[in-house]
Amino acid sequence: MRKAVVRTVALAAAGLLFAAGCSSSADKKPSPGGGAPVKIIQSGPPSKYRGTELGKALEKPALALTDTAGQPYDFKARTDGKVTLLYFGYTHCPDVCPTTMADLARGLTKLKPEDRAKIEVVFVTTDPERDKGAELREWLDAFDKSFVGLTGPFDQITAAAKSVGVALEPPKVGADGKVTSTHGTQIIAYSPDNLARVIYLASVGMKPDGTPAGITADDFAHDLPLLIHPEGSTS
Repeated sequence: MRKAVVRTVALAAAGLLFAAGCSSSADKKPSPGGGAPVKIIQSGPPSKYRGTELGKALEKPALALTDTAGQPYDFKARTDGKVTLLYFGYTHCPDVCPTTMADLARGLTKLKPEDRAKIEVVFVTTDPERDKGAELREWLDAFDKSFVGLTGPFDQITAAAKSVGVALEPPKVGADGKVTSTHGTQIIAYSPDNLARVIYLASVGMKPDGTPAGITADDFAHDLPLLIHPEGSTS
């Protein structure tokens, strides 16, 4: 069980729990930015979730992008009524993005097949200039072939990310040729009623006690059935 106190946190680049700077050589991929204050429950009454509860539910963003097959994808319509995990990242991210997708994929394998079928994972690229459909599809397939990959105009992606408090910044190439960018590392979990009440902070290293700093595959496996069955029954 987690404890929690409601406080306002700006999910911006400066928030160490919510954003991470990534760098790669210029021939690799970067990730971008925005950010908006949201209220989270961080400590206080016990929570049944291992993720971080929000003080106010988030609505799904208006996101009409293109999937990896080049087809239009209306995020709200296509994920309606499903538990949906939304993540903004990019395929050339050297650390946080692949770690997050791997943890999520492992967590999903621990679920009952009937529960797994009720979950959609949507990965929105923050580097649309480099993450083309085929490349994005190949990258996601390495984790789970069912993961949805979306791309589109950067301004639309930024607006959608900002509406749910995800920080994005355009990639920057340094004098050394390395691309550095900052992006929010939270996974937003929408319940079947299309509202998000829980977010997950990507695993970013280890705590002093040797446990992972951030969400783990076991945490996903614990929480996802609770999102599917909010009434408490997982049968």
